[in-house]
Amino acid sequence: MDLILEMVRLRKSYGGAPAVRDVSFEVRRGEFLCIIGPSGCGKTTLLRMIAGFVEPSGGDILLDGQSILAEPPYRRPVNMVFQNYALFPHMTVGENVAFGMEMRKVRRDERARRVREILHTVELDGFEARSVVELSGGQQQRVALARALVVKPRVLLLDEPLGALDQKVRRRMQVELKRIHREVGITFIHVTHDQEEALAMADRIAVMADGAIEQLADTLDIYTHPRSQFVASFVGESNRFAGTLTPNMAGLRLGNGHVIPVDHIGGLGPGDRVLAFIRPEHVRLTPTECDGLSVFDGTVRDLVFLGESARCYIGLPDGTEVIAIASAEAVKNGTAPPPGAAVRFGWVKEAVMLFPDRSA
Repeated sequence: MDLILEMVRLRKSYGGAPAVRDVSFEVRRGEFLCIIGPSGCGKTTLLRMIAGFVEPSGGDILLDGQSILAEPPYRRPVNMVFQNYALFPHMTVGENVAFGMEMRKVRRDERARRVREILHTVELDGFEARSVVELSGGQQQRVALARALVVKPRVLLLDEPLGALDQKVRRRMQVELKRIHREVGITFIHVTHDQEEALAMADRIAVMADGAIEQLADTLDIYTHPRSQFVASFVGESNRFAGTLTPNMAGLRLGNGHVIPVDHIGGLGPGDRVLAFIRPEHVRLTPTECDGLSVFDGTVRDLVFLGESARCYIGLPDGTEVIAIASAEAVKNGTAPPPGAAVRFGWVKEAVMLFPDRSA
């Protein structure tokens, strides 16, 4: 495994309050790594320590095996794209993109060539003479990317660069960022609070909580095999049930007496209090597809059409709400259960993710 960046027991505290706690992980050369987590979890502080804008309280940052802590930001072979883009409004697109090369004393003809090349990469051919204040948000974001990439950093840091865009432009730019990453071959580290954005773009995802890395894995593993209750809750949507494991370890007994068959107990024992998570897409609205498992009865509270699919919100007699996914076709042809309909539903036991219930 070819590593480019290593965080070694990295720490940062503000006034005695820890923002980043003993974080250690490795970044592979050329990968697209997303760091996600709720506000205040330390992800932006971590990114700024890599960039050199924040001094760590302890630990080390290694780039190609060498510490970069003593290097000021302008000497580190990394560059950063901010959420507000930080473009110079009095400069043209070309002047903005060329600025970093001017500071590095790159020859004028070489600057012009590289500006043309990178604007082609970000699909802004012919925009050199345009004023940046005349551009749309998506175009300004491309200029910010071009300015960061044109100086050929070994690592590109992105601090929520899509946060100011509307949803449609944001989704388009997710595709464009992934394409640009493939074309330039530079290591990207992207910080976002948007889990769907991370799943759409990343090779691997690091989930942060309370200043620490909860899990770092590829996108499929993060979603299908979360290692903690927090990761299961934060990444994607889940239905959650609390109960105790039955004496034969084959099921989870809920407070209403219903037993959910389970699989993959993993270190838990009879009578242990656990939480079960089931993704909405695993909830089967046709109980005959549930391989004979015990199923629930409920009433549809709402059916929300989302274009490509619909969310079916089902209420149980004890007040619990379960979310299932219905296809757009089922909504269109009237086979999706409407609000007020009685439904029977369930899931296969392999879909149940179990974690110890620490709240007890």
